[in-house]
Amino acid sequence: MSSAKSEASVEALFKPFKSKNLEVANRIVMAPMTRGFSPNGVPTEDVAAYYRRRAENGVGLIVTEGTLINHPAAGGNPNIPNFHGEAALQHWANVAKAVHEGGGKIIPQLWHIGLTRKIGDLPNPEALPIGPSGLNLTGEKITEPLTENEIADLISAFAQAAADAARIGFDGIELHGAHGYLIDQFFWDKTNKRTDRYGGDLASRTRFAVEIIEACRKAVGPDFPIVLRFSQWKAGQYEAKLAETPEQLSSFLAPLVDAGVDVFHCSTRRYWEPEFAGSELNLAGWTKQLTGKPTITVGSIGLDNEFRSSTGDSAHPASLAGVLERLENGEFDFVAVGRALLADYEWAAKVRDGRSDELRNYDTALLSALN
Repeated sequence: MSSAKSEASVEALFKPFKSKNLEVANRIVMAPMTRGFSPNGVPTEDVAAYYRRRAENGVGLIVTEGTLINHPAAGGNPNIPNFHGEAALQHWANVAKAVHEGGGKIIPQLWHIGLTRKIGDLPNPEALPIGPSGLNLTGEKITEPLTENEIADLISAFAQAAADAARIGFDGIELHGAHGYLIDQFFWDKTNKRTDRYGGDLASRTRFAVEIIEACRKAVGPDFPIVLRFSQWKAGQYEAKLAETPEQLSSFLAPLVDAGVDVFHCSTRRYWEPEFAGSELNLAGWTKQLTGKPTITVGSIGLDNEFRSSTGDSAHPASLAGVLERLENGEFDFVAVGRALLADYEWAAKVRDGRSDELRNYDTALLSALN
């Protein structure tokens, strides 16, 4: 690749984005990454500074780490931040203010971990894990299936979190519908064996997410962005698939579009891998083509090694040529950067300014602090 082409490609990352209800200074998104530095579910001043540093250094849109909706079994660690309760919301308001002062936009990722929670997990050891059919990701029955009344309460909790996000100054929300957590457990046939309206074929299994999206839209109005993160893979089950073909993916996406999703955040571990045979398009590329909606790609961007949930994960800076070519070609609209931004809060500024030789390596040791 010539230097002129390389320079033009980098410029593509820094073009403004504007749609009906979302305006962002550039195409760089900070991917959501669980940090666990919020004692008793309340984010600290260090959390605000952590996100602000990224905004000040050129990240256009920050998606926070997963934040827990108001349900006793939403999480499994007392240091994961809540997105409910006066103390947590006040501190999240401070985070949003800090990011805005740094020149960025920010949306919270709203999260319920479902049956990835273990029985007895803190902070509410008495609360049993929940899921559509009471089955964990290996198909083992852990608890009873959710009742429709319980499902209605969960939908209300997501909607309340969305309303609170709008009220305290966030720029949108992201619903975590990926990686085998609660919403994704409804999507996946191995964890959703329901025979009511929340089960059935792939399109029917979107019903829980559809009702969450509709409730959130009612809570925030027409102009507040709703992002949905989804994935084919599940935690520890990287070969899992919701959709085996573009036609199946289309049937999955259509009800979600109709419900009110503005942007799809398409989670893959390696952005360069084709999603289906016969096309070079990745998941974000197919999703944009099938829906016409803006999409976010993600997966090992800027690093030479893909994400692994095991220990010993380390990686070095890598060329952006491939992802930039796809961005220039309009395959997707945003590029989400995870571990590279965790390692180096100046990542976006260094890329913008041609200082790639200064980029820092990633190592799991970085997870021990908010840098």
